[in-house]
Amino acid sequence: MAVEIELQPKMPKCWNLASKPHKFCPGCGHGLVLKALGQAIDELGIQDRVVFGCDIGCSLLSWDFFDVDSVQTHHGRTTPVLVGVKRANPDLIVVAYMGDGGGYAIGSQHLVNAANRNDRITAILCNNTIYAMTGGQMAPTSMPGQKTETTPYGRDVNEQGYPMLGPEMVAAITHEGAYVARGTVSKLRTLKGYIKKALENQIAGRGFSFVEALSTCPTNWRTNAQQTWAFLEENMQGYFPVGELKVPADAAGGASEGEEE
Repeated sequence: MAVEIELQPKMPKCWNLASKPHKFCPGCGHGLVLKALGQAIDELGIQDRVVFGCDIGCSLLSWDFFDVDSVQTHHGRTTPVLVGVKRANPDLIVVAYMGDGGGYAIGSQHLVNAANRNDRITAILCNNTIYAMTGGQMAPTSMPGQKTETTPYGRDVNEQGYPMLGPEMVAAITHEGAYVARGTVSKLRTLKGYIKKALENQIAGRGFSFVEALSTCPTNWRTNAQQTWAFLEENMQGYFPVGELKVPADAAGGASEGEEE
């Protein structure tokens, strides 16, 4: 006797690199950060609740990368736009994705105020130490001595100041319930764990969640593969310490799935 089997429809993934390759330059770290975000969304099963917002700059190339509701904002305004979305519908899970310029330069006032208000959103900032899309000018995160289009002899901290330590600043001004971490694309599983915790923190309604991701830009760094990885793991991670800077007391029970302990 034939047995009829009812097949359940396969749940879609919010990301699919096989069918939709990213638009970033070869070697760019944005694709890795976004892959970690997509996997975290899938593992948490929140695709139907996510609103993804991206900034001007290289990050805008992610505007149609995910199968979630998305919005692309004016430069530096991603944080307040997603704050507005969250306040209009608190049941949504919102993600503000930006580069170091969008978060630490033109959008710094929005990041500071959202963090101080303890807005229940998740902000992810990609730090590649440079303004990449516009040709490689010095950014708030450019390293001391780093050569860029606007610092051809290297960044002079006496003239241009020091690189921005964003997570340290956010950790200092946020209140109880905030989650703050810095990861790197060279340790992708750990980075995904941080992003997953940041989303879980928002789901729990505890407070502001912020993850900075150290990333690569061989096009504007003018580096080969070996030099790119060395700059990321030696220079950048030497100046920007990787790890969790602030974890809510009721969320400090251990690492998320997929995180290296």
